[in-house]
Amino acid sequence: MRNKILESVESAVKAIETLRTEESLTFMEQAAAKIAECFSQGGKILVAGNGGSLCDAMHFAEEFTGYFRKKRPALPAIALADPGHISCVGNDSGFDDIFSRGVEAFGQPGDLFIGLTTSGNSENIYQASLKAKEKRLGTIAFLGKSGGKMKGECDLEWIIQGFPFSDRVQEAHMTAIHIIIEMVEQKLFYQQAKQKELAGVS
Repeated sequence: MRNKILESVESAVKAIETLRTEESLTFMEQAAAKIAECFSQGGKILVAGNGGSLCDAMHFAEEFTGYFRKKRPALPAIALADPGHISCVGNDSGFDDIFSRGVEAFGQPGDLFIGLTTSGNSENIYQASLKAKEKRLGTIAFLGKSGGKMKGECDLEWIIQGFPFSDRVQEAHMTAIHIIIEMVEQKLFYQQAKQKELAGVS
C-alpha cells in the first residue's frame, strides 16, 4: 500500500506543478485581473461545475462572499448550486439547462461566468457559457484533458492536460482558484491601500 500511496502523491505533486508553466501563470494573472475588474465595476461572478467541480465552485464563491486571508468587504459571487433550482430545472427542462437557466436568472452585462469541467464536455457548462455570451457576460473556463467542446468557447481558458482522472485536474484547479482569490484581494484592497499610503492619502 505504501508504494501505491507514494505513486498517488507523486501524481498529485505533478498536477500542482502544472501551475508553474507560463500558460498557467498567465491564466491566473489574467483571471485575477478580470475578476477584480468585474468587482470594481459593480459586477458579480457566477460559478458552476458538476460533482466535485460544483463543490469547487461553491468554495470559489464563498471565499469571496466570506473571508479568505484577512477581513475585508464582502464580494458578490454566486455558485449555481441551489438544489431546489437544479432539481426544478432538471425535472422540467433537463439537466443540460440547469446552469444556463441560472445565468439567465442572475447574469447581467459586465458580470463573469466561470465554468469548471474536468472533461471540457459537460453540456450544462457549455450551454451556460453560450447563455453568458448571449447576455454579454465575460466567460472563464477551467478545463481538463483535451479541453473538450469547451475549448476555445470562453474569453479565457486553462486546460490541465496529461491526467486521465478528474481528481488530479480538480486539485490543480482548486490550487489555482486559491491563488486567483489571493491576487484579487491584493488588487482590490492591499495594493490600493499601499498606493494611498505612498501618496499620503488617509
